[in-house]
Amino acid sequence: MIIVPERAIPDLLTRDASYKAVENVFAAMASGDAYNFPVIRESIGHQDALYGFKGGFDRVGGSLGLKAGGYWPHNLDTHGIINHQSTVFLFDPDTGMVRAMVGGNYSTALRTAAASSVSINHLARKDARVMGMVGAGHQAGFQLRAALEQRPFEKVIGWNYHPEMLANLEKVAAEAGLPFEAVDLDGLAEADVIITITSSFAPILLEHHVSPGTHIACMGTDTKGKQEASADLVARATLFTDEVAQSISIGECQHAIAAGLITEADVSQIGAVINGSHPGRHSADEITLFDGTGVGLQDLAVSAALVDLAVEKGVAIEVDL
Repeated sequence: MIIVPERAIPDLLTRDASYKAVENVFAAMASGDAYNFPVIRESIGHQDALYGFKGGFDRVGGSLGLKAGGYWPHNLDTHGIINHQSTVFLFDPDTGMVRAMVGGNYSTALRTAAASSVSINHLARKDARVMGMVGAGHQAGFQLRAALEQRPFEKVIGWNYHPEMLANLEKVAAEAGLPFEAVDLDGLAEADVIITITSSFAPILLEHHVSPGTHIACMGTDTKGKQEASADLVARATLFTDEVAQSISIGECQHAIAAGLITEADVSQIGAVINGSHPGRHSADEITLFDGTGVGLQDLAVSAALVDLAVEKGVAIEVDL
């Protein structure tokens, strides 16, 4: 078995490699060549933690496996480590033998950012120039860096429940040579692209916060009850997602479905746009929304790429079970 430890991953995995892995697996999902297994996600009754498993099989990429992990909300304050913790296990689809164990924390951050950047590349207007962010936590920096590579943005604007954290976004904007402006929620109407990356259980982004032609990537809603965009805003947009079943049950579309504002048929896979079987954006004034629920196949695709990179660069650890 090959082990790729967490400490080695930042020097191995690039945003470009993450983007390609995620885009390819989304395309495979839409063509029926890859599928996700049902998600298990539970409150374990200890340390207020949520723990679960995501897995799947990609016939094209040959990836079979699962990600085990979850959210420990007290980690940062109590242990000085990030709250999200995960590990990916890959298996040989021909034999069932374990192939690799890969650290899942940094790669999860990059694969999540890659998903929103894939949606921006395929759905945002070509003339998008103002990048908007809702949320300024640990993951927001990864999202912004990846997003800024998809269009020639000229400005970044942002809002966060705790305004002092907006310095995180300002730093990333400065790295890209772009000005940053803190705005109230109404000020987000200036944005051509908006990424929401929060852990909210109540809608933050409302209809009047979004202008015609905006592309929205909702990346924080991955659990029943979570919500970043109002159901009315979701119903107004042309909807895309990574996995339709997750979108309507634990993703951003769950509330519009429950309210009877949309049906499952209103939600399309982003992979269909990548494959060319869905036209994507129809007009310059259309609001598009990508519901990034996070699927196990993303983790497997990125982890498989990591294993190849670790072997190529001689940093993979091989052990016998």
